Amino acid sequence: MPSAYRLRHARPLAGWFVTGLFTLPVCGKKPQDMATGGSHSIVEYLGGDDGHRCGYCKNKKGNFSHGMWSHVMTVQDYQDLIDRGWRRSGKYVYKPAMNKTCCPQYTIRCHALNFHPSKTHKKILKRMKKFLSNGELPLGQPQDACGGEPMEKMLEEDGSVPPVDPAIVQRSEVEPPVGHSSPEESRDGKAAVLDASKAAAAECPLAGKGSRIPPKAGVGADPSRPPCRKAKDIRKARRLQKEHQKQEHGGVATTLNPAPSNPTYNQAKGLEEFISDLLPDDLLHNLEVRLVRSAPPSPQFLSSFNASYQVYKLYQMAIHHYLPGKPRENQFKRFLCDSPLEAETPPDGPNVGYGSFHQQYWLDGCLIAVGVIDILPRCVSSVYLYYHPDFAGLSLGTYSALREIAFTRQLHKQSPKLAYYYLGFYIHSCPKMRYKGQYRPSDLLCPETYTWVPIERCIPWLDTSPYARLAEDNQAGDAVALRNLGKTLVLHRRAIMPYTTYIQKRKGPTDEKEVQQYASLVGQTCAERILLYRA
Repeated sequence: MPSAYRLRHARPLAGWFVTGLFTLPVCGKKPQDMATGGSHSIVEYLGGDDGHRCGYCKNKKGNFSHGMWSHVMTVQDYQDLIDRGWRRSGKYVYKPAMNKTCCPQYTIRCHALNFHPSKTHKKILKRMKKFLSNGELPLGQPQDACGGEPMEKMLEEDGSVPPVDPAIVQRSEVEPPVGHSSPEESRDGKAAVLDASKAAAAECPLAGKGSRIPPKAGVGADPSRPPCRKAKDIRKARRLQKEHQKQEHGGVATTLNPAPSNPTYNQAKGLEEFISDLLPDDLLHNLEVRLVRSAPPSPQFLSSFNASYQVYKLYQMAIHHYLPGKPRENQFKRFLCDSPLEAETPPDGPNVGYGSFHQQYWLDGCLIAVGVIDILPRCVSSVYLYYHPDFAGLSLGTYSALREIAFTRQLHKQSPKLAYYYLGFYIHSCPKMRYKGQYRPSDLLCPETYTWVPIERCIPWLDTSPYARLAEDNQAGDAVALRNLGKTLVLHRRAIMPYTTYIQKRKGPTDEKEVQQYASLVGQTCAERILLYRA
């Protein structure tokens, strides 16, 4: 995970080179030889040799990752980076040191076009339909919860507080532990929770009123009727009955109601069909999903900012047990609103374009959940999800993932190369993080060859060891491994130049080891395209 110490010592850049990017002089390269599109990603590499606390196994020094601060990044560069195991948290981009960290994190993607909802997924979709139809909301925690709802998309996969912007960080070296407070703080905390709930209620009057309906009083089981049986017991009885009939008829099974010859009979219901059932027709509640661009912020995003922030605060306090003053607005902006990705609308891309978005879920005009996503050339990448705690019983984490898979299919019709749904990291050594493997078919990224391997083939290896080379071909290697460090692009003193030119101009001790590490991690292709800032 990102290190606050490393971020504290990052060198923030002035805005001149971002806004004036197109007029930068280029040393040693002709303009036509530069990356196409006229724009460059700009990053500062922050290293990653120190161990830090792991949020999964609680190892105090076992978590290792490499990080860089991204001031601006093209969607193609980020697509190539996540296909090498990188992932962003706000503008901070990090890559776990897979063969060193205590809990290896494997990038996982779902084949959206071939996805079929499981029984659990169908139950959650039907649960949502039931709620929209008659207002019946399950009480308590969602059924797919495991130590808190696991279907949430973790900004910092371990649930820890995200890193802070190096330009404005002002935090003490020692912070009080979350969840322990003095009586005075406890009273203040209750008041703050109440204030947050009131603010959220002002934004969404539906929350807290009709969302938790107590069950009606009953008189118990009807003694005149047979006792209820579990579904699995009923299925078992039917199976035994069929076997008995088969034996009675000379080995030929018979049924009282044979299936018609129509080939469409018993055809599996698709994901889009389940979702279309939720469209407003004769439903009691209306659920609307809106896509708003978050970076740069669209007018729709700005107008709904306060409602979104209020939901975020309630979510962090209820689900992650943050102290009431912990989920601050500037933190919310930095890590769920700010993004280094540039907004791009190429002619062969989807109608909404590429970049960072918030997918908002509005229930009868009230915001109840927000999914943070990136739309990239080959995928929709899930970043985070937060929701109003009063609606936790709807399993909104799972439901939003299913909606995002359907959204990926929709974008594929407009841009055929966009066909995958990325769920972030799969952590086999952490049982509560294995839920991402249930979206099938899916692949894991091999940490050595950076090729995709079906998850079914990976599980036996990961059952044996937390870290494994997933590619079965022992002779295969990294196709875009670093082969020429001198071609690495550097931004130095307002000029773009290859590393070979930079080392001739640089004064002071050599930084070749650090640049070599960075270029090896991003690969030859990205090293020749992304600008590495050097002071």
